[in-house]
Amino acid sequence: MAVSDVDGFAVTVGPGSFTGLRIGISAIKGLAWSLNKPVVGISSLDALAWQCTPNDYLICPLIDARKKEVYFSRYRFKRNGLQKYGVEAVASPFEAVRGVREPSLFVGTGALLYQERISAELGELAHFAAPSQHILRASSVAGLSMARFDDQNTDDVRLLVPHYIRKSDAELKKRIIN
Repeated sequence: MAVSDVDGFAVTVGPGSFTGLRIGISAIKGLAWSLNKPVVGISSLDALAWQCTPNDYLICPLIDARKKEVYFSRYRFKRNGLQKYGVEAVASPFEAVRGVREPSLFVGTGALLYQERISAELGELAHFAAPSQHILRASSVAGLSMARFDDQNTDDVRLLVPHYIRKSDAELKKRIIN
């Protein structure tokens, strides 16, 4: 199979590693632009949650954001697919689980890193995904992108940018200097 045989490209737009997001998105934008193919940007948190469906629990993906923080959101699996509750955010693990009052499934690198804290905070309400589900899979990104490709709900390759959620250290230092 040649790259020109590909019908479209999907890429995670974050949140996640600043450098990793820039490299991945730049590579996909270059391929999509040069081959005149459609592109779809998928949230890393959406893709992690999708890996845990179908599921009756509240799904809580947590991605390690470093600095003792996690990127997080909350989801529920409905008959028509995944439904997001609230916005994607960054906070301490304690803040990320605040307000959870029902059985919940935690998934992602942040869930693994802070599993003991989450369990101590939530007790029997905290459940954790199988080990294989904590790492974002390309098949999940592809699966989520298929409906958007089918609906021709693609992104403008020129406008596709990383979704960082928080400012980089360089941006924060620049603000302090200015």
